[in-house]
Amino acid sequence: MDTNKKIKILQTIRQGKIGGGESHVLDLVQELNKDHYESVVLSFTYGPMVDKMQSMGIKTYVIETERPFDFTKWSGVKAILEQENIDVVHAHGTRANSNTYKSAMRLGIPVVYTVHGWSFHPDQGFLLRNLRILGEKHLVKNADLTICVSENNLKDARNEFPMDRAKVIRYGINLEKFNPYNRYDNVRQELGIEADDILVGYVVRMTKQKDPLTLVKAIALIPGDVNIKFLFVGDGELKLDAIKLAKELGIYSRIIFLDFRQDVPNILNAVDIYCLPSLWEGLPIGMLEAMAMHKAVIVTAIDGAKEVIKSMENGILVPVQNPEKLAEALVLLSTDEQLRKRLGGNAGKTILADFNVAKMTRKIEEVYNVITRK
Repeated sequence: MDTNKKIKILQTIRQGKIGGGESHVLDLVQELNKDHYESVVLSFTYGPMVDKMQSMGIKTYVIETERPFDFTKWSGVKAILEQENIDVVHAHGTRANSNTYKSAMRLGIPVVYTVHGWSFHPDQGFLLRNLRILGEKHLVKNADLTICVSENNLKDARNEFPMDRAKVIRYGINLEKFNPYNRYDNVRQELGIEADDILVGYVVRMTKQKDPLTLVKAIALIPGDVNIKFLFVGDGELKLDAIKLAKELGIYSRIIFLDFRQDVPNILNAVDIYCLPSLWEGLPIGMLEAMAMHKAVIVTAIDGAKEVIKSMENGILVPVQNPEKLAEALVLLSTDEQLRKRLGGNAGKTILADFNVAKMTRKIEEVYNVITRK
């Protein structure tokens, strides 16, 4: 292609709600060198991410579907690719890839597939898991390059199918947005939380993956004289179950439940500890954002988290679905200020060294350059 022409990328994402993958796309689109790359965004639902892209002046399309491999939408995708004269499709996640790759193939447009966590998981039944594995194998086979966000993600896939055209590019965090030295709104004052209260943040979509019920059970094991409160921020299908369980266990007064908020840096600035008891992750962006804000983090020893966290050095790792160990870690951090500061400071150094959005974006730009020269 003309080396003086901008490379035009269709960035596709499964939904308009803002989660880890959506935050990644927002940061990537902002950080790309505008002299050489132009992004158009395609989301498969409406939501705050779409609004944010449009407010940034990024042309954004929405083709509504919540189904993967929705062949009824392929003609609409093909029309966008032709209309926008797209050079590369960069599909973020299974649903985005499965609903765009066929249209790109028909037009001879290369596809980059970023896996933000595979659609197959150890907890799935035999039939569903194997169906998901077949789907991912098909998508990887038809992608020009698959990007995994952690070594564990790449290893998990290679245990199931060939990954010949694949590489690892870890997430990068926007260190201007997530900067502990910025000025932030006083969320503690807004919520009536005292300055000396130890506040634990759990900022997620409350789904099975994020395991809110184990965290609620852990809170119930913390002695009543420990000065600790919890901030659950987000929506999701298990939110009402978490509220119900908190009431049943008599610890509802220790938890503040908030709906989804877009001011995540304000929230992270307010908390002392960030907790993420997920069952699986590719590489948890929320954890990296909290670390960038120099917060002590407690996360489950899963997937990409194990590649980042060295327990008791820059965070604490706990077993999956283990309320007792999670409660122990929460009590330890809430009662040891020096440990919180040491882990938080080391967490910030980890992000600065290895998870900078500029470094990540330069690697992705090189992928675009190579793939369009083929």
